[in-house]
Amino acid sequence: MPHRWRWRKWRGGPGRPPKPRMIGFSMKEIAFIPAASAPSEIQVDAIYVTPEELEALRLVYYEGLSQEEAANRMGISRGTLWRALDSGRKKIIKALIEQKAIILVS
Repeated sequence: MPHRWRWRKWRGGPGRPPKPRMIGFSMKEIAFIPAASAPSEIQVDAIYVTPEELEALRLVYYEGLSQEEAANRMGISRGTLWRALDSGRKKIIKALIEQKAIILVS
């Protein structure tokens, strides 16, 4: 089993702090840029995908796990996993349709 690390997006402010998510791979900041883009447009119009969204997409669509199995592996509820999947899918589809850069943030 590959080394897993915890990722937590800290929102700050009132409320319960978010639960850390188990991410099964290490990630550097990577950008996928449309061939027709000018370099100055990349940072302005880019779509940012979080490690949580990418891990949810990887487990469900790449590894073929059910949402229940993927949520257990990440240490979160199935509803939280569903929201991460939905958000990640929308971002990637928007970037493809609107020809925007996709940046995977660490």
